[in-house]
Amino acid sequence: MTVIVDRDMNPSISNSRVLQAVEALKSGDRRAAVNLLRDELRFGSTEGERWRSVAKLSFDIGAIDVGLEASRRLAATAPVTLERLLDYWGNLANYGQTEIARLAISKLPTAHRQHPAIAHFLGTIAGQEGDFVTAERQFRAALATTPDLPQTWFALAMIKTFTDGDNDLASMEQLRGRLSNAQPAIHARFLNALAKAKHDTGDIEGAFALYSQSAQFRQTEAVYNRDAIDKFADQLCKDFTPERIATLRQSSNQDRKSIFVNGLPRSGTTLVEQILVSHSQVVDGAEINLFRAALIPTRDYSFAGAVDYEKRAGEGSDPWGAVAREYHEMLALRFQTTGLVVDKTLSQSHFMGLIMQALPSAKVIWMRRKPEDTALSCYRNFFSSAIPWSWSLTDTAHYFRVEDRLYTHWSALFPDRILTVPYEELVREPKVWIPKILAHAILDDEPQVYDFHETKRSVRTASVQQVRGPISTARIGAAKAYERHLAPFLDAYYS
Repeated sequence: MTVIVDRDMNPSISNSRVLQAVEALKSGDRRAAVNLLRDELRFGSTEGERWRSVAKLSFDIGAIDVGLEASRRLAATAPVTLERLLDYWGNLANYGQTEIARLAISKLPTAHRQHPAIAHFLGTIAGQEGDFVTAERQFRAALATTPDLPQTWFALAMIKTFTDGDNDLASMEQLRGRLSNAQPAIHARFLNALAKAKHDTGDIEGAFALYSQSAQFRQTEAVYNRDAIDKFADQLCKDFTPERIATLRQSSNQDRKSIFVNGLPRSGTTLVEQILVSHSQVVDGAEINLFRAALIPTRDYSFAGAVDYEKRAGEGSDPWGAVAREYHEMLALRFQTTGLVVDKTLSQSHFMGLIMQALPSAKVIWMRRKPEDTALSCYRNFFSSAIPWSWSLTDTAHYFRVEDRLYTHWSALFPDRILTVPYEELVREPKVWIPKILAHAILDDEPQVYDFHETKRSVRTASVQQVRGPISTARIGAAKAYERHLAPFLDAYYS
């Protein structure tokens, strides 16, 4: 007698598939892991809390369609909660499907649409799209219902300029006294917003004190490991030499689907991204973080991992062409297009050698900016993801020196494929540098790229306001006002 197992109702089988996916990733087999997760969608239950972990794993490895469907199933799990819905809508927005989230919200009863958390979400996506009027209206609607919302005060502070005697600043000062028991991450975010308000009014002393307090709270999230980053950089520079690179197999993939923009955070990468995205041949761009997923077969992104991957792939195979195809497939899923996109993922200097190996046609634009201006901007910025080095001025100096070393190494190895763009020169002479950028990216000169601030798109970085205005030299020398406070960075970096 044949026994038919209803796999929708058997949690052990579902758990087994997810665990098998994890094991496949440990062995460097991303494709097998993705297929297992897709099987989970086909045969797994339509609801359940476990879809949260499936979504996270899927997003981590670039299986964006699987992650979104897992997130949707979590949101549909009874009892339906606002927290799960917001998580799903946030994932939609993260991956360029904001209109689906807006449509879902529009179908809610009026009373539900007026919930402060939903108003905050709608304000956030409006701000990312450059609609600051709508964003402010939504944030104020949320605060009118619940004044003590530190995250909404933060969001509002990021899109407005404070002045002396500002009523919002007074309200934030009052709220500060009521946040002593807030979670460290929330407390840190609010202090950062209050610091920004002080900065706007010219209170440099008060602003820096608050930025420092915010950074101290964030230091509880993670520790910056100097030894680990030093060892990793040492190994990259030792292993990736012309002679050793020549021993790796050539990639057969000559497709050009992306333009890489690299550089430290706050060095002008979003500015260049916006310029490029204004071109008719470029569809979109973001901190995509997908090439790391494509490199899962190397296990650790090292040269030794690359050699081991080639051995496992076998003689006569095309391992780097396979990595390129995986990356391009993920790009198509992320942007729903086969057009050219800008990839400005942070820290791509850590696997630049493998990018160049897998994508022989890849072009890189590497932004360089005065270190102290960049350091101050990083210290002042509240990065949504954990960047531990940015919470200490001396750690920032250490990280910058490592990045300087990697920049020197990669640009010497690939001088024809990496274009160095000094931020200060770009903003002073855009009509000189924009044509150089376009030529390096193999794009024709087009007039609208010079009016990049008029391009309508969602920007998810802290530069969301800056790229909405014409190019400006106003931020050159920004560190001068904080020079005394930046002494720990200056001493550590220039010593």
